[in-house]
Amino acid sequence: MKERSLFLVAGEISGDTHGAALMKALEARGGWRFSGLGGPEMKRISDDVENWLADAAVLGLWEVLKKYRYFSQKMEETTAAIASQAPHGIVFIDYPGFNLRLAKRLRDAGYAGKLIYYISPQVWAWKKGRIKTMAKWLDVMICIFPFEKALYEKSGLPTIFSGHPLVDSMDDVRDASIVRDDSLVALLPGSREREIAALFPPMLEAAKRLLADDPALRFATTGATEVLTETLRAMTSEAGLSDQVQVGGASSYAIMQSAGVGVVASGTATLEAACLGLPYCLTYKVAWLTAVVARRVMSVDYLGIVNVLADREVVRELLQEDATGEGMYAELKRLLTDTEAKDSLRSELSEVVAMLGAGGAHEGAANAVASAFASTS
Repeated sequence: MKERSLFLVAGEISGDTHGAALMKALEARGGWRFSGLGGPEMKRISDDVENWLADAAVLGLWEVLKKYRYFSQKMEETTAAIASQAPHGIVFIDYPGFNLRLAKRLRDAGYAGKLIYYISPQVWAWKKGRIKTMAKWLDVMICIFPFEKALYEKSGLPTIFSGHPLVDSMDDVRDASIVRDDSLVALLPGSREREIAALFPPMLEAAKRLLADDPALRFATTGATEVLTETLRAMTSEAGLSDQVQVGGASSYAIMQSAGVGVVASGTATLEAACLGLPYCLTYKVAWLTAVVARRVMSVDYLGIVNVLADREVVRELLQEDATGEGMYAELKRLLTDTEAKDSLRSELSEVVAMLGAGGAHEGAANAVASAFASTS
């Protein structure tokens, strides 16, 4: 095969990780040249990738609006760079706010190369109608959840399920030497300061209630950064639970493997917990106006991806007004005292995780990218 050039676009840390893994899988085959926008991992593979994560990885509508001028300029620069380089294909990696606009811009400008999307944007949860529009721009969708394949293919967009990259990454962190402790409870309030402020106080309240029933129980938590770990430590001390709640000292992955049960903030951590076999309940809370808007536009019945995959409430969801110490206490108490319910949940989690594939997601994605060019000269 003659050398192919790819321009990749990732705008978040996770996208940089997936992009770099995809590049490595393609690089191992030979015949690929890379450029684009990404992060430090992608730049290590190709110096023609610009590391723009410091500016690109913003969270929330307000942050995006504050940087509107920057993103508008970056869109113009990127479109011009692609026109100048004329790569054989573009690989969009998640980051839908920028990437979907770029895809439309390129097609409107007459770009004739392959447009490939990896890590499907979760439009099925918010804007299902956009799928038909995406099918007009894209050549291939590479998705990481099995149910996405039918959704995209229904619109006429060729779609490949590559498997979920988390299966491979969890294999790397799984530690067979860790023994699960049925008297240890995981308290995992999320990786952002706002999530900790909203969710950790009710988690601590639940811990106090559980300790009143069983003083032998212990709890463990950790932050995504040292700063957040110190925040958790200060809140634990203020609640008078420093002796009962271990803060830091173990990674979230180790806690998920050693705890008997847990409460986990909605997000990637809930899927990680499922992969690592932790029976848990899910919780989340946002500003009331955000919740009102979300409930109006969401087109799925569940927030947790485990429940979305199963199409039923496998994991109890404690959201908004239900994200209370009392609610968390009741569900954790149920899992701690009802062995049959806990074992059943662990079995159901295992079944859901099996739906994500057997591993090799990035290799599967590389196969999909290579296949997209198989019929072109």
